[in-house]
Amino acid sequence: MKANWTELKTEMAIWADLDMTFPLWWRDDDAITVTPQLERLSEMAATFNLPVHLAVVPEAADQTLASYVTQCDILRPVVHGWSHTNHASSGQKKAEFAASRPLETMRADLTQGMARLQTLFDTKLQPMFVPPWNRITPDLYSVLHDVGFKTLSTYGPRKIEHVCSGLQQINTHIDPIDWKNTRSLLPEQMLVDHTTNLLIRRRLKQTDNQEPLGLLTHHIIHDTRVWDFCDQLLEHLLSGPATIWRSSKDTII
Repeated sequence: MKANWTELKTEMAIWADLDMTFPLWWRDDDAITVTPQLERLSEMAATFNLPVHLAVVPEAADQTLASYVTQCDILRPVVHGWSHTNHASSGQKKAEFAASRPLETMRADLTQGMARLQTLFDTKLQPMFVPPWNRITPDLYSVLHDVGFKTLSTYGPRKIEHVCSGLQQINTHIDPIDWKNTRSLLPEQMLVDHTTNLLIRRRLKQTDNQEPLGLLTHHIIHDTRVWDFCDQLLEHLLSGPATIWRSSKDTII
């Protein structure tokens, strides 16, 4: 069943009446190599002139991906863990950088992840760290900064802007995929209502409107329904009070 976008449009109209805007960004996870799905992602992003912050798995990333991304201005590579391996203790939610692992072992993974992608992408690499499964022990915050990261990105509205000195948090907030069941699109109305509620909470200052509102995608598993919804969502948001947020080594603080 198709979603009713009326309430989202109404909320965006309220923002317009109040002369309010919000920054919008896009993060896509689990990139390893060039695929038809990655090419489609790039084409969609170019249509909206909305950069995709491409979370690349360092251990598995290949030179083909590096060559493609280097020539594609709309893609901005960021670091996605090291090997995307689950190291959580039995019974715990999946995490590569879990509290159960030795801190120095994780520091080594962070260091080699940054180094590998710097080799592949050179100056195009953004100093943003995206932990696999959006989970990371807070013990690593200062380590991330020491390694050279300026931004941490997980999922959900941030509670504070800087998780430690020099490390800003910019999360994602809208994930269209039904991970627990179909691995296709969640119910469209649920997603539209969720987006509407995110904007309402920002307008009412219940969450931080300075944080870019983030769409989270995983291009490699998208089916037609997921692609179509993302297209509709971005079209709606960018026709309203959204402004495009672009990271750079100069703007990430």
